[in-house]
Amino acid sequence: MKKPKDTKISYWAAHLTTIVSVTLLLLLVGVITLMGIAAGNAAVELKQKQQVSLIMTDSVTNAQADSLMKRLAKAPYANSARVITREQALADWNEATGEDVSVIAGGNFFTPEVEISLRAAYACPDSVKMVTARLAKFPEVEEVVTPDAEMLTSMDNFFSRTLLVLGVVALAMIVISFVLINNTVLLTIYSRRFTIHTMQLVGATPGFIRRPFVVNNMLSGLIAALIACLLLGGALEFVVSTQMPDLANYISWKEALPVGVGLIAVGIGICVLSALIATNRYLRKDYDELFLS
Repeated sequence: MKKPKDTKISYWAAHLTTIVSVTLLLLLVGVITLMGIAAGNAAVELKQKQQVSLIMTDSVTNAQADSLMKRLAKAPYANSARVITREQALADWNEATGEDVSVIAGGNFFTPEVEISLRAAYACPDSVKMVTARLAKFPEVEEVVTPDAEMLTSMDNFFSRTLLVLGVVALAMIVISFVLINNTVLLTIYSRRFTIHTMQLVGATPGFIRRPFVVNNMLSGLIAALIACLLLGGALEFVVSTQMPDLANYISWKEALPVGVGLIAVGIGICVLSALIATNRYLRKDYDELFLS
């Protein structure tokens, strides 16, 4: 009855440091990944707010502008489209200036407009230029007003650099942490190096010797990943349900689920790879070399 209890204590004593280290690693990588997803979604939302305005000629009626809008709404570059009628344009002007311009001008001199919100993939200077060239060919269109090209370039560069920095930081953390975790696993297996050598002397195969070390470290990686996922899930639930609704708009459970699966794969993979490297190291050593390790 005492043996299982001792084995259990032995496992936690040997692997607690590994579990804590991997949990912290995966937690930080998960936070960085979710930040990258939020930044990407924010970039898409901001790009989709960029609009191209089509000012109609004087002869175009509201109905004709509405017909053109329905055709353009189906275009691959259009995220959404709407019509600003003559009357709405006049009302917007009067509200902005506080004066009734129709009295001064002797009538409504505004023409209908069609506003097209671009898809994120088209919110860049080259694509906007291509879209503008197409829209200018419509006979109903007198002028095409586009977003500022320099602003689009700056926005695109900012989000691209942000995602690149987050990716580099996450990769660097994984590499550095792998080295640290590999050393931790190596120290754990170091205490069993003479056991490994004894098993070799009695004819145990390398695969048989490696199996318990790999399984134990696989379990450590799984436990660490589940703990990290629970902490991230709790933080995400806190953000979504209560405190920061603006941030919650850019991170959903649907997007967080693959991140959790990825963290489990990374946690198990790092621990298994570290166990294989450490075990193989001592499998290749002679008895005299074990004292020098």
